Amino acid sequence: MRLTLTPYQLELAHTFSISRESHDFQDSLIVTLSHEGKSGYGEATANGYYQITSASMAKEIGLCKNQIEAHDFKTPELFYELLGSLSLSNFSKCALDLAAWDLFGKINNTPLYKIWNTNLNNLATTNYTIGIDSVEKMVAKMVEKPWPIYKVKLGTSQDIAIVTALRAKTNAVFRVDANCAWETDETISNAQKLKDLGVEFIEQPLAADRWEDMKKVFDTSCLPLIADESCLVPEDVAKCVGHFHGINIKLTKCGGISPALGMIKEAKALGLKVMIGCMTESSVGISAIGQLLPQLDYVDMDGALLLKKDIAKGIVIHEDASLSYPDMGGSGIELLDL
Repeated sequence: MRLTLTPYQLELAHTFSISRESHDFQDSLIVTLSHEGKSGYGEATANGYYQITSASMAKEIGLCKNQIEAHDFKTPELFYELLGSLSLSNFSKCALDLAAWDLFGKINNTPLYKIWNTNLNNLATTNYTIGIDSVEKMVAKMVEKPWPIYKVKLGTSQDIAIVTALRAKTNAVFRVDANCAWETDETISNAQKLKDLGVEFIEQPLAADRWEDMKKVFDTSCLPLIADESCLVPEDVAKCVGHFHGINIKLTKCGGISPALGMIKEAKALGLKVMIGCMTESSVGISAIGQLLPQLDYVDMDGALLLKKDIAKGIVIHEDASLSYPDMGGSGIELLDL
């Protein structure tokens, strides 16, 4: 097997801000695994919150290149066992795991959703994210992109005013994500106001480690609560019961498709709703999420829609929010010749 690492700097269509950071570009690392005349692609983006850079991922994967290329590739599951024995961050594991699954599906000429015995009936619709900005600019971004579901990033001194202003311009479904920026009583108070404004659920209102406070919010909130920063890896799923109504799995944070499949199964068994969210990534990462879509209640896979220019093609998200799946196997990813 041959391993290739390619860093990209993805330019965003608009400055993207959440409660703790803001950026115009997103660094991303693309992993290519080639075997038996086929190439599989995986992606992981840099993330300042978790102190991950494209360079740090490339360095640690590079140190393991000999072991990876010497692996006798048969299945993604066996390949993931190898990754577990190496000194790699979950972000690096994710890029490699996504590439392995794409490669496996291409070798077998079968899309992953078929390999997992799922179908494309009744798929959840992705939201489109409105990052934090002035109220006027957030409204303008929403009006510029008509969409059936919006995720609204909050964590400001005027959160209710933002949602009120947005609601005045659309009847679309709203989801809000505070990215750990709220306090307990603030969340409980905001929940009722947001429910009246047609919000579907609140994502990660409190800091990730505030489990006792989340229990209080859970017991009193009139809106469903979805864990993000509080549910990074498989070991976190069970802890969310009684604190959240559902989980938002990020492939980069948990380590890829392989652990995500287990998290989905466990969450459903525990009665939790399941969402997969994206980073601001290209169609490489988004197409991998799309293969998991038949197993999800909610999805946030708009990352490539936020870019000025994509670097790959795979699953296509149309202007009416419908999806087209590629005919090829795996995640159906092809890198563009930029």
